[in-house]
Amino acid sequence: MITRRDFAKFAAAAVAVPALSAIDSKFSGVMIGAQTYSFRTLPSLDDCIAAMKEIGLGYAELWDNMRSYPPMDEIRGIRKKFDDAGIDLYAFNYNFRDGFTDRQIEQGFLMAKAMGVTRITSSANVDLSPRVDKYAEQYKIYVGYHNHDSMKPNEFSTPDDWKKALAGRSKYAGINLDIGHFTAANFDPVSFLEEHHAKILTLHIKDRKKDHGPNMPLGQGDTNIKGVLEVLKTKKYPIPAMIEYEYGKPGMDTVAEVKKCFDYCKAALA
Repeated sequence: MITRRDFAKFAAAAVAVPALSAIDSKFSGVMIGAQTYSFRTLPSLDDCIAAMKEIGLGYAELWDNMRSYPPMDEIRGIRKKFDDAGIDLYAFNYNFRDGFTDRQIEQGFLMAKAMGVTRITSSANVDLSPRVDKYAEQYKIYVGYHNHDSMKPNEFSTPDDWKKALAGRSKYAGINLDIGHFTAANFDPVSFLEEHHAKILTLHIKDRKKDHGPNMPLGQGDTNIKGVLEVLKTKKYPIPAMIEYEYGKPGMDTVAEVKKCFDYCKAALA
């Protein structure tokens, strides 16, 4: 399990190696990558990056699993790891929550800036969007608010939650659409993607059953993954589809399962 402390330690221990050519994981014009949360069972960030290289995933959304703040030089080292592996560190996940001080909110932007990332995805509270937007404008970093299917007040679950959060905000306020959670909440990700594509920074690709049902292997749930990928393909929307592997159980091979997800996406786009 990658710990918060490890996040800084692994970066500090990085060994400089020659940069590799970029991994090409674009199929029919659609960028396929992974949320690094998919590899949460692996021992370290290095193992996560090695797994992405092995599978052939060229785009990453970096999971923030810490709340301590290492020196910025160490944060920059994390970006170098991805660069050396030929992986585009496309976005950084940093969750803005009720009770955060201004310093804690700004810290997410400082970390993103140190890594050269221009997009943050966030499981945030809806009413924090004005405070977050102030720093998004200041640092010129886009923020995509991530949804779940909790249906709780002040959490992102429904289209109206994004409508409220983005109303009156700057161009830097956007959406990180998790198509599995959206389906579990009984909404249609295909029509939402078509209507709101201009505000969507990234997609999380997973499969869930409707009515708040469980995570399933891709193709076994109710999520219209093929329909979503087809829209990206035909409309040429420049939105990466980030695999987020969540259906795993103890004893399952994380790398093998993420590869199955990747193969499913490639087949859908063939």
